[in-house]
Amino acid sequence: MRKSDKRRSSSLLGGSVRVPLKVLSAAVALAVLATTGPATADGPGRAPVADPAPTTTPGYGVEPGDGQGHEPGVDPTPERPPTSEVSWLSFPGGVFAVDSLGHTVRYRACDGDTGRVADPGMRVAAGVASGAVVVGGTAYRYRVPLVGRSEGTLEVIQRHRPLMTLTGVVVTSPQPPTDPVAGAQLFPLSGQLARVVADASLNPAGVTVRDLSGRYGDQQIAVNGSLRPKAASVIKLWILVELLRRVDCGQVALDDGVLVTPEDVVGGTGQLQFETFPQVVTLHRLAQYLIKYSDNVAANVLITYLGGFSPVNALIDSMNQRSTILARRMLDSAAAQRGEENYTSPDDVVSLLGAVWDGEILTPASRDLMIGFMREQTLNTKIPAALPLGVPVAHKTGDLPDASHDVGYYLIPGTETAVAFLTAGPMATGDETVRRMARTVYDFLVPPVDGAVEE
Repeated sequence: MRKSDKRRSSSLLGGSVRVPLKVLSAAVALAVLATTGPATADGPGRAPVADPAPTTTPGYGVEPGDGQGHEPGVDPTPERPPTSEVSWLSFPGGVFAVDSLGHTVRYRACDGDTGRVADPGMRVAAGVASGAVVVGGTAYRYRVPLVGRSEGTLEVIQRHRPLMTLTGVVVTSPQPPTDPVAGAQLFPLSGQLARVVADASLNPAGVTVRDLSGRYGDQQIAVNGSLRPKAASVIKLWILVELLRRVDCGQVALDDGVLVTPEDVVGGTGQLQFETFPQVVTLHRLAQYLIKYSDNVAANVLITYLGGFSPVNALIDSMNQRSTILARRMLDSAAAQRGEENYTSPDDVVSLLGAVWDGEILTPASRDLMIGFMREQTLNTKIPAALPLGVPVAHKTGDLPDASHDVGYYLIPGTETAVAFLTAGPMATGDETVRRMARTVYDFLVPPVDGAVEE
């Protein structure tokens, strides 16, 4: 992680900003209309489908020597980052999400959640969304640029209370590069990954990669980044983030205990299923096992503890991750048969991983704990198996008969990178496709030394 990121994200340690949502008398009259939340699950029998042909998403800027008038070795003129119709403002203790196309907003912080509400009067001009809504007697007046890494403001107005002004970084998916010229050096990786994806005839595949180190200007690239397969156990990352968000808010503590009963026990991956119940298990152990062993019992217990699917989907919606949904518990075959399924996409995964890394959704302490759990992952047949022994990674797998994923962080000093490798289709061939994509990224980041023996 860059020193500049550490300085910025360390401000989150100063305690959460709590903005009460007490009901006041209706002094301000603005219509607030409820709208839909996160994306809904695909219906029964609908299989994940890849794009007709692999498509690359190089991000912002132009690759030198790409046939657009740029000679190799000549710095291209950086393009102005395009605006996004969805962005969210990150501030200590919360987020404020804006959908400028649908004219909706959502405030979600330690003190409450407005839900997704409409702002018919939203003004969108010069790449900035501005407006005001009133929820429960509290007015939210905002000015949010629609370009990532900009600074936005949110004013919280309550009767008989001082005006509270919250400022923070704007997050989009993808975030624009900090240095488009350096970012252009990552573009050739798109072509290499596209060839791997094209070769995976049995497995529709998608991959998204984001530089976190600054070496490539924080550039993001993708091949089929919007592919939406079943999420499998990758969905457990959002369960963990929602839990750690509550820890950051002071609402729960990791040494709190949860009663686990025999009725909570399911099979599949994990270690808790082999223990004796009932017993009280700490939130820390549930969180650790959720990732380290991909524990299905821990996942289901935490879903219940958090209040069901809605809070996790509220987290997803507040970050405008439209391809992801938690719609069933682990090993709930009856729900799957009803078409209730968990989904995600490479772009959404990297959106989450990037927000965690940059301290935009968790405090640095919780971020480090989460990445530490991911470093302890015991299911290592994909990303780690594809890389030379000892390469530091923090990752989370996902496996179903018709899905194989591995996502996480390459923690190579000076070349830290977020990656998401997702596939649909047969798991066995999907595993191999994930390994090929993982090695392709590594070989690009760390080119073999002349004369070195390929592992």
